[in-house]
Amino acid sequence: MEFQLSTLIATLINFAIIILVLKHFFWDKIQNVLQEREDLIEGTIAKADEDAEKARRLRIENETILKSAKEEGKKITEAKKKKADAVYNEIVDDAHKEAETIMERAKLEIAREKQKAEYELKTQAVDLAVLLSGKALEQSIDEENHRRLINDFIDKVGV
Repeated sequence: MEFQLSTLIATLINFAIIILVLKHFFWDKIQNVLQEREDLIEGTIAKADEDAEKARRLRIENETILKSAKEEGKKITEAKKKKADAVYNEIVDDAHKEAETIMERAKLEIAREKQKAEYELKTQAVDLAVLLSGKALEQSIDEENHRRLINDFIDKVGV
């Protein structure tokens, strides 16, 4: 294979003609396509940056909302706990008061029953003493004087 200068020159001239024809007919279209492509890429990058910034702002806003919701939930929980504690304390206090009232009533009832029993015992003792003393003395003392004497005796003895 030999190197021929005429073939080289013809090839270079053909190449130059093709370049000039392409430049004349297609260069503007190629430049437009390349510029559109560059604009599209720049727009896509700008939109991606905007979307990233928007996502960052939304994430911060969501974190703030979540934090606020957690704090509000905590406040509500604490308020409900305080209310439940207050209700519990009120129920316990009411139960103590009711127990004290029941105890006081029971003490009063016991005291009344004791007085009643003492009175009945005293009455029975007086009746028995009247009966026994009447039989023992075989005297006729009226019942009222006899009861008075026995009551005086019981008061002195302390029954």
